[in-house]
Amino acid sequence: MAAGDIETYRRNGIWFNRIEGESTTLGMSFESREDAVKVGRSAAAARQVDHSVSADEGPSADTSMYERHPRELIA
Repeated sequence: MAAGDIETYRRNGIWFNRIEGESTTLGMSFESREDAVKVGRSAAAARQVDHSVSADEGPSADTSMYERHPRELIA
């Protein structure tokens, strides 16, 4: 992930979004993965950056890409 990209991750069973390179979370926490991913993808599309979803607990460089890149959604 590059600085400025959005990552959706889980910590202690709660889902969060964060901007790569920043220590704080982006917005609120989520009980469901789906809600967190929806908000993370929207934030990434608005910023025209990449979005990833972490497979494990906590922010990680080892992430899997979630569907298509937000830049591909802008036409």
